[in-house]
Amino acid sequence: MSLILCIETGTDICSVGLARDGELISLRESDQGRDHAKRLGVFVDELLRETGVMPDELDAVAVGKGPGSYTGLRIGVSFAKGLCYGLQIPLVAVCSLDALAEVAIEDHEAGILDVEAWDEATLCPMVDARRMEVYTCLYNAKGEPQGEVSAEIIDGESFADVRREGQLVIFGNGAAKCREVLSDATYINITPSARGLARLAQQRLSAGQVEDIAYFEPFYLKDFVVIPSKKKLL
Repeated sequence: MSLILCIETGTDICSVGLARDGELISLRESDQGRDHAKRLGVFVDELLRETGVMPDELDAVAVGKGPGSYTGLRIGVSFAKGLCYGLQIPLVAVCSLDALAEVAIEDHEAGILDVEAWDEATLCPMVDARRMEVYTCLYNAKGEPQGEVSAEIIDGESFADVRREGQLVIFGNGAAKCREVLSDATYINITPSARGLARLAQQRLSAGQVEDIAYFEPFYLKDFVVIPSKKKLL
């Protein structure tokens, strides 16, 4: 039996879950903006108290590795690495787009989502990268990647082949802004969440796919760029 603490902070949503054997047993989330540094430790403490789990009972910590917000990813990964180092337990990293696709799949399995011809659909989770750019990857209905993770500027020709041949399902915190441009795609209201890590993290832990705590870094996809201020200093 494995107890895994799951952390996803790569977007405006700060999400923390506790999973036992791949099944979520408790969850804390906030979409109140980028105050993850304040909320993350509080959420972890609340989860452990609520479930009666002591920190030294955890078998691993799983974290959404990105792509996503530079600051958000740094906060989540740093917190996860610190816990793993202090407790001497493994760190499991899951692609945040894989986890987002997993949320949609689990909601469909639970009957929460009603999407026609789901088995033939192409899933397109989107993480907002500002303006009309998103971080994305295409998946089949089983959650298997059909390409590489990429940063895409969305326009009327995006995913044209997929849209001509079948149903494209878009979701994530970057999808709403693309609804008008991708008017023939099916939009579902699914946002990033630690609950998407639970099953995937258990699979990776069982397979021995863990990270080197000392050297692991988030998957930013794009380099962090500092924009100089236009204000003149006196």
